[in-house]
Amino acid sequence: MVSIPARLRVAAAALRADRVPVRALLDAHGPISHGALLILLAVPCLLPVPGVGVVLGLGIAALAAQMFHGSSELRLPAQVAALELPRHVAQRVLGLIANCYAIGGRWMKARLGHLTGGTYGWLVASTAALMSGLIVLPIPLGNFLPAAALIVLGFGLVFRDGVVLLLGFATAALAVLFNVAVVVAVWQFIL
Repeated sequence: MVSIPARLRVAAAALRADRVPVRALLDAHGPISHGALLILLAVPCLLPVPGVGVVLGLGIAALAAQMFHGSSELRLPAQVAALELPRHVAQRVLGLIANCYAIGGRWMKARLGHLTGGTYGWLVASTAALMSGLIVLPIPLGNFLPAAALIVLGFGLVFRDGVVLLLGFATAALAVLFNVAVVVAVWQFIL
């Protein structure tokens, strides 16, 4: 059986079209879970591609709503699945995710499993919704920390690692503080 990092690297190398839809990235990943989908939607938000944060942020919000309601069926809004990325960006996204899976596989393990599901699922869903809202907002450098928080939360879910989830919540709190500080600084500058 081919590992996920290897599958993603092969898929990245095989991309030939100039524009690659998000749907193709999902297909390249193979079987997908809530955590894996969070990672896949958040990684492009780390890259400086205009407009991607807004569309993928809305997709993350839709995923958060599905998670909040306990839906096990994963569906992306058609506009999000059809969003096209330049080939080099899609290749970078798949490469980054492959590297993260490779590193995560060495360091993450199932621990504090009660945090990764059940009664704590609403907390992950709520945090994902909040981070998607921050990604959509037009705040300078405002996408990075929320996207990072979503990636960490996604890996916590994928590896069922409650310690990593706690780190994701801490990153989310830092993202909120950073974005509030930027808004306050801009507000002070304007006044």
